[in-house]
Amino acid sequence: MFHSKLSSKGQKRWRFPLDIDCLRVNVVGVGTLIVVCFVTTLICQQLITASDPVGFSQISVGRSIQSLLQFDDREKQQNISQDIKAQIKNALKIQRRLIKGEMDGYLYPRGRYNMSASKLSDLVPELGGTPVRSIILTTWRSGSTFLGDILDSHPGNYYHYEPLLQYEIVQIRGPPLWHEARSLVRSLTMCNYTTLTDYLQYGMEHNYLFTHNSRLWEMCGQFPDLCFEPEFLNSFCRLFPFQSMKIVRVRLKLFQDLLNDPRLNLRVLLLIRDPRGILQSRKHRVWCPGNPDCTEPSRLCADMVSDYSAAIKFSKKYKNRFKVMRYEDISLDPYSSVSELFSFFGLDLHPNVIDFLDTHTKVNIGGVSSTYRDSKAAPFHWRNDLSFEEVAQIQSSCKSALKLWGYRTAGNATHQKNFIPISKEFTFA
Repeated sequence: MFHSKLSSKGQKRWRFPLDIDCLRVNVVGVGTLIVVCFVTTLICQQLITASDPVGFSQISVGRSIQSLLQFDDREKQQNISQDIKAQIKNALKIQRRLIKGEMDGYLYPRGRYNMSASKLSDLVPELGGTPVRSIILTTWRSGSTFLGDILDSHPGNYYHYEPLLQYEIVQIRGPPLWHEARSLVRSLTMCNYTTLTDYLQYGMEHNYLFTHNSRLWEMCGQFPDLCFEPEFLNSFCRLFPFQSMKIVRVRLKLFQDLLNDPRLNLRVLLLIRDPRGILQSRKHRVWCPGNPDCTEPSRLCADMVSDYSAAIKFSKKYKNRFKVMRYEDISLDPYSSVSELFSFFGLDLHPNVIDFLDTHTKVNIGGVSSTYRDSKAAPFHWRNDLSFEEVAQIQSSCKSALKLWGYRTAGNATHQKNFIPISKEFTFA
């Protein structure tokens, strides 16, 4: 408590109940500390000036501070990097276990399908094996999403869904676009994401590039920081014994380069669909109008004629690694057709695949992009959805394509509603 008394002049003076010796010690201590700091500063300035007579001392001090900040940033980055590496290690461990479980009891080729693989390690790139690489090549709205999802239902499959999405609504028929696109396709089939900056950036902005790859997308949900990291994707992709891809923006003749590459060991399916069905289906897509490669029958059917010419050559040159199937044939008899397709690709018709067919081929569920379809009716909607005038215009532009691929023409509006538009006797030469 403070006490006061009047001074000789009548002014009130405050007195503190504090030991005067303690106060003196505190004052002396603070004073001494100030003097020491002042002297130290002078000495440092003298030393800096003596060693730096041309006046760079302030720059040196600034650089020292900057170096400390950079070191702190590097340390933070190292911590982040270490965390990412730990996450990658954990994710790969989880996926190895999942693949092992999926492949339990799997029926390996053991000489069938021109393949010698007899165990998982024979097919896993991480273990020095060569994976089964399957590619579906077609055009927009030809049934490839359905077929791609069938392949993804197979155990141990890694699905590269439409890797050329970033090219938008364009058909690639040659250089210069093909050189870039070919490099992208080759990199993905070799599980090399390191230089695919544009591809990954597109995936970040359009996640449906990855969502169809069910196993990758599931891991992205558990480890969101890894999803677009090349270091993770390189290693993750190399865990899988089966790798599939669907491409709708490249014409067949260009694929000779990739089929000739022994490192890839590709098996390619050319999927064909009636151009009337394709164009009817495209009418329901908002991305199609205004893009000639999508809307013009003449372009579509010129590509189909070109693909037929290339397919004749490929079927002879790559007898065990190239095949043609029509979407309509697959839809009318999905179980038999998928069995034939899987034998070509070197895949076992696993119970998971049968379950997929059981649930996706009998009823219509969802919108235009759904793969739940009454498969026997799906290919022929165009007979009722298109007017005869529209059909006649398509048929006029597509006479050669229709004939080459075994499709019949509608004679009039009544005939269009009831006829069978495919030739069941068609066999590819």
